[in-house]
Amino acid sequence: MAVEKILELIDGYRDDIIQLQKELTKRVALGPDNGGSGEHDKAKYLKEKLEGLEPDELEEIRAPDERVAQGYRPNLVAKWQGKRPHPTVWVLSHMDVVPPGDLSLWNTDPYVVSVEGDKIIGRGVEDNHHGIVSSYLPVKAMRESGSDFEQSVGLIFVADEETGSKFGLDYVLRNRGDLFHSEDLIIVPDGGNEDGTMIEVAEKTMLWIRFTVTGKQCHASTPAKGRNSLYGAARLIVDLEKLKEEFALQDELFAPPDSTFAPTKIEANVPNINTIPGKDVFYMDCRILPGYDPDGIIESAKKRAGALAKELDLSIEVEPVYKQVAANPTSPDAPVVKALARAIRRVKGVDAKAMGIGGGTVAAFFREADLPAAVWITQADTAHQPNEFCFISNIAADAKVFACVYLGEY
Repeated sequence: MAVEKILELIDGYRDDIIQLQKELTKRVALGPDNGGSGEHDKAKYLKEKLEGLEPDELEEIRAPDERVAQGYRPNLVAKWQGKRPHPTVWVLSHMDVVPPGDLSLWNTDPYVVSVEGDKIIGRGVEDNHHGIVSSYLPVKAMRESGSDFEQSVGLIFVADEETGSKFGLDYVLRNRGDLFHSEDLIIVPDGGNEDGTMIEVAEKTMLWIRFTVTGKQCHASTPAKGRNSLYGAARLIVDLEKLKEEFALQDELFAPPDSTFAPTKIEANVPNINTIPGKDVFYMDCRILPGYDPDGIIESAKKRAGALAKELDLSIEVEPVYKQVAANPTSPDAPVVKALARAIRRVKGVDAKAMGIGGGTVAAFFREADLPAAVWITQADTAHQPNEFCFISNIAADAKVFACVYLGEY
């Protein structure tokens, strides 16, 4: 009866979902690496919301960061003690967002939520406010219904997920790893598919590489007097496509099943059209199947860059700027995976299965610490896109799934 009451309450939370999304979205949480001032405003708001649910424990774990005015990045941990002390069900979401990108591609202000029927639009509404809201609402419903916590429940809202987690979960685990136990059920609502049938248990190695192409700047009317770094960068980008052939293994656990090598960011070079650039910098995002050593990718990229540099009389520097080697996967038979699958079946009437993804999530840090974690949410997969959106109905349904897991009703 308790779970049915809680599910019924969640059905009536449409206005709460919209209001929470509005409040979270307008509190811009860009890390300094993305040109922002951190997550403090959002953390302050969320801390007040958590206090209203009267947790037995509420801790702010501050990761020192001199680049922000406050001198630290906030991470929030709230816990409601259950009748059974172990295991604890933990749900971890992140507070930071990515920049909106080209504003001309947005139909609305990225930081002012707009609602179109079942759709909520705004930067961060899916990545990762969806997770924050859907994990928070079941606790709210439990408090409003007067239900007891049969098992302990913990919510974690971390900083710095979008730029490496040095000041987020990585810091939390290094300094407060005692919060967690191997038997805990750890869920990260930061990845999934449109029907909620994917429970992510494995991730690829993530590698970001910077390529610095240096030539000789000159006037564009006399290109032979220079060495065009932009041309060199373009040639190298095309040649790096061959990495897909060189590292061509496939693993059907993952979607997509192969390693990916995508050129992404390029830095500004000359400000005017009539100058041949002498220096260009671009980056590549690599998502590598666990069977490959990322150092082998780097060496192959260096060989290709070296050959091209010799051909075009350029200097090309190849540097890894971020490397996160894939952690051991969570077993498809882990209690957290089974609990989620049964709860998903109960609420959504679909069969979910364990899968691997190319995207990196903070679940990797849990797995590296030998803490089995499952990544799951029902998402439209619009993260990092202009006009990012999620569905109110998905947030409510996911909240019901979490409610079943919190109550052990699965």
